Amino acid sequence: MIRDTGKAGRVHLFEGENIMSGIESNKDQFRALADNPGQEPFVMLNLLKFKKEGGRESYFRYIRESGPFVEAVGAKVLYFGKPKELLQGSEDWDLLMLVSYPSRKAFLTMANNPDYLKVHEFRAQGVERAVLYATDPVKFREILSE
Repeated sequence: MIRDTGKAGRVHLFEGENIMSGIESNKDQFRALADNPGQEPFVMLNLLKFKKEGGRESYFRYIRESGPFVEAVGAKVLYFGKPKELLQGSEDWDLLMLVSYPSRKAFLTMANNPDYLKVHEFRAQGVERAVLYATDPVKFREILSE
């Protein structure tokens, strides 16, 4: 899980020169994502809370301008949802988004693209907090047999 506090500072995604602004990452989990040898598709769960002043507008500018980068790596948005009734838990969110990526490598290619990082600044300007969770598909029978 990568936790994003919406801070505009830059931190390393993982060891090396590649950085993504606005992300306070769980370094061990990000390293695990980067080191994952699997080339299978996965879905990134995004839970987003916008900043009160102009956050929604900044984030949706990011969505519009990041679209070509998402498409360039073969990813696509599967679902946008507005969270409503919170039945369990205590954190409220403004937007839930599911994005399908063809592989973790594709995600990292996008996330480390210098032109994408420029557009990512709009995300950092708009998001108060966020949770990003890389998820792998599981067949129902596999869950029952665990």
